[in-house]
Amino acid sequence: MSNILDLNADNFQQVLGEVSQQKLVALVFWTPQSPECVAQIATFERMMSDYGDYLVLAKLNCDNEQALASQLAQQIGLQTIPTTVLLKDAGPVDLLSGQQTEQQLKDSLAKHLPNRADILLESAKKALLADDHNQAFIFAKQAYELDASNSKIKLVFADICVNIKKLDEAKALLATIPENEQDPYFLNIASKLEYAFNQFDSPEIKQLQQQVEEKPDDLELKVKLAHVLDHAGRKAEALEILFNVLKKQLSFGDAKKDFLAIIESLPSGDSIATQYRRKLYSILY
Repeated sequence: MSNILDLNADNFQQVLGEVSQQKLVALVFWTPQSPECVAQIATFERMMSDYGDYLVLAKLNCDNEQALASQLAQQIGLQTIPTTVLLKDAGPVDLLSGQQTEQQLKDSLAKHLPNRADILLESAKKALLADDHNQAFIFAKQAYELDASNSKIKLVFADICVNIKKLDEAKALLATIPENEQDPYFLNIASKLEYAFNQFDSPEIKQLQQQVEEKPDDLELKVKLAHVLDHAGRKAEALEILFNVLKKQLSFGDAKKDFLAIIESLPSGDSIATQYRRKLYSILY
């Protein structure tokens, strides 16, 4: 079931009963005729991705479901719309009358949900398992910013950093884990990090670097070196090499395609991605 749904006569018993026993349900009484209602729904929908499996938004359109809306309104003593009723374990736990700001909604939800950092941590874990490393990094970074002392968050964040070859960041995170919390997961990440660092300056990289020094005009050789550096996690160096290739010959082989692929592999908002995207624009336009 999606965590955003339209409440109607067919599903309301399941949502208000079974679903609310597993998750917090935000039941919103609204009408598309009211700008305040439309704005409230938009605010909720914008927030929902942050709450994942913990929260369900049940939208009750009072125009389309008049009988159901009237029945439920009498039960809760509804006086105005939009009104949001928070339900847990098949019963109301909070009632928010009138339009609420995003912060007001977050404050109310926080009373009945796990803390924000834990929610983000679970989202990061799921994204990591799905190999969505970009989204996993975003969630883990947000969780870490909220609770930088939480070892569970730091371990997951470090694991993600190893996967996307942000090795220095991973090393720094692992260094802050107390000895008594260095569990098998910690040891697994540390092992992966050590292996990644060994690949960071491999014999193949050294050999290609020497060849490029001997043949500085060989663009194909430079592209090959960039590929190996990228694979080792040395993305800034790979981008710099490819950028220099593109400055000399913009249409050389797959250099532009490779350059953009490295940028796309970096997390959203990454400073390296921003820097080299601007550099590329400088020679394109």
